[in-house]
Amino acid sequence: MTTRWKRFYQKQMEDAKLRDLVESELENLQLGVQIAKLRAAENLSQTKLAAKAEMSAPKISAMENEPRNLTIGTLIRVAHALDRRVEIKLVRRKGAKAFQAHGKPGRGRNGRGESKPAAFR
Repeated sequence: MTTRWKRFYQKQMEDAKLRDLVESELENLQLGVQIAKLRAAENLSQTKLAAKAEMSAPKISAMENEPRNLTIGTLIRVAHALDRRVEIKLVRRKGAKAFQAHGKPGRGRNGRGESKPAAFR
């Protein structure tokens, strides 16, 4: 059974700009949720985690609830406080097209007809 909310949501997601905004917000929240789950698994309050990471409890709260503009250094401090490490991975966005470099026809990337740098030939 489709609810009114579900129909409304589906209609809103037909708008590409709104869909991109929603997906962006969900991506941002994933990091915050992950930090909160790890903190809870370690039985740490936000205050205790903040003390271990040498930052304020409101900063931990902001990271969990509105993780925007975080520096890698801040993430590393929190990760270390949780006995974890930071791993950054670039993955293709949903619906994104593959990038193809366009150079001169018949020539490789280095302009000499070779596609590999000399160190790899």
